[in-house]
Amino acid sequence: MRIIGGSLKGLRLNPPKDLPVRPTTDLAKEALFNILLNQIEFEDIKVLDLFSGTGNISLEFASRGASEVISVDRSIHCVNYLKDTSRQHKLTQIKTYREDVFKYLNIETEQYDLIFADPPYDLNRIPDLPKVIFEKKLLKPDGVLIVEHQSLQNLSNHPAFVEQRKYGHSSFSFFRPV
Repeated sequence: MRIIGGSLKGLRLNPPKDLPVRPTTDLAKEALFNILLNQIEFEDIKVLDLFSGTGNISLEFASRGASEVISVDRSIHCVNYLKDTSRQHKLTQIKTYREDVFKYLNIETEQYDLIFADPPYDLNRIPDLPKVIFEKKLLKPDGVLIVEHQSLQNLSNHPAFVEQRKYGHSSFSFFRPV
């Protein structure tokens, strides 16, 4: 696992082997950021990273100049790893929260330019993510929600769905406010 762009480009991440995660692969992450590179300016955006795990995506956004990255995961080990890595590389824009994502979303009131969610693939509430995020108006009017999920899963029935990009067994579904 490595950072593929920005000030920390090339940095290898070596999280502990026992973290309860399934990190986004470098191939899928590179494809995702190539898509986003043509759609958004990374500098000064506000990002919410749900089910942040190792913080791979949070670190990538911070490396590329995001002004604020909020990372939420229920594993204290994941949160501590991301806190330590952020501190080590002086990424003060990353804030971590140890919380169940759905509980966090219920109390969140801020709006974000980009929300990324990489839930466990066996989570049966994946389709609820866009529903909750759009009901709570957590995206800015020109914001984007990206949900990573198994390619067999279809999230296109939500009115804000834009497209799905497949990378092997993983897919990214993109949503924008309507």
